[in-house]
Amino acid sequence: MVLSPAMPSMAAAQGRPSLTLRANAGVAAIRQGGPETPVWSLGAPTPDLSLKRGDTLELTLLNDLPVPTVLNWHGIDGIPSAEPLAVRAPLAPGAKETFAIPLRHAGTLMCDLRLLGDGQARPSPARALIVGESEPVPVDRDEVFLIEDWRLRPDGTAIAPGIDPKDTTPAYTINGLRTLDIPARPNERLRLRFLNGCQRSVIAAKIEGYDVRIMAIDSQPTEPFLARNGTVVLAPGTRVDAFIDATAPAGSTSSILLHDGKEARPIARLMVSNEPAIRNAPLPPAPPLPSNGLPARLDLKNAVRTDLTLGGPQADWVTPANFAKSAVPVFRAKAGRTVVLALTNRAEIATVFHLHGHHFRLLDRLDDGWKPFWLDTLAVEPGQTQRIAFSAEHAGRWLIETVATDWAAPRLVRWYSVE
Repeated sequence: MVLSPAMPSMAAAQGRPSLTLRANAGVAAIRQGGPETPVWSLGAPTPDLSLKRGDTLELTLLNDLPVPTVLNWHGIDGIPSAEPLAVRAPLAPGAKETFAIPLRHAGTLMCDLRLLGDGQARPSPARALIVGESEPVPVDRDEVFLIEDWRLRPDGTAIAPGIDPKDTTPAYTINGLRTLDIPARPNERLRLRFLNGCQRSVIAAKIEGYDVRIMAIDSQPTEPFLARNGTVVLAPGTRVDAFIDATAPAGSTSSILLHDGKEARPIARLMVSNEPAIRNAPLPPAPPLPSNGLPARLDLKNAVRTDLTLGGPQADWVTPANFAKSAVPVFRAKAGRTVVLALTNRAEIATVFHLHGHHFRLLDRLDDGWKPFWLDTLAVEPGQTQRIAFSAEHAGRWLIETVATDWAAPRLVRWYSVE
């Protein structure tokens, strides 16, 4: 679901947008034709909250769960007040907290309660948060496409990650629904905001019969390019913004397929209506989205370089529940220095890496350049080493997360310091 304001009158009085999230017991419509499934929820569906780059969001979190919880973000850079564990301690049952989040960047963000979610009594869903550009963007409509995975026992209850999924059945939802129909008028341009809200699964979404133009990855603009075979691949936590022009004939329907590495299944439909065309011809290809101001160049020659091993038993990695602020950081860097991390996956399956505080570039094999996009999340294949680089712009203590793409695998964390 898309997050939205809980107390708009308070927001207006303070001159800034306000959002109240309540962590509590809820339900999700996961089973086809069956009763709703108990989950631990984060707020309830309400009207959309309109946010723009440059706003400061006042956020209040209420914890009505029987366990401590902490809000975890994908897409928030350089905001120490929002940093879980390394700065902000877990919120006790029955407590509440309020803090401000300056929205430095436009884009598709995601938050959840999953940092402490392994092995809990119930799984919890993710939420999308949309921050609009401060300049006009040539699209007719935005559509959020939040994909989540679940593991259901024979009795219909769902298990949290970090638990052996034996005797469970996988299920997927889109925006909290089993299936989704997306209507469009002829020649209408849609901005589809794909979010992989899955606990552990790398997924691919394919839109049959359409050109899918990638415009942003992990909430940062990229040089526009066409997705190969109309397929968008997303690691857990990855977000991809794509433009699609409804050029199929009026009255036609195109399937959107989800592939989880084992099988492809239809999860949604793009339906072109019989209404009059929104314009006589499709729009021309869109220019890049407005920049969020990340640096155009990185000084690799003078970078701080650190090797980081993912996967397998590693004494320095701990579960979030065992994280201590007194732990030795992975590295320390002076503000303004470039940092290069060599990520080597020793596990036998793909492992997902998520960097807090900063976005990074994926380096070419010889460190002689980088891919033309920014990321905050990366899946590293087994036995593979990937090198990433970022400018350590934001002083503070920041988490690093890693988790193997297996339901029972534990989420692990370390931290780094920018001084």
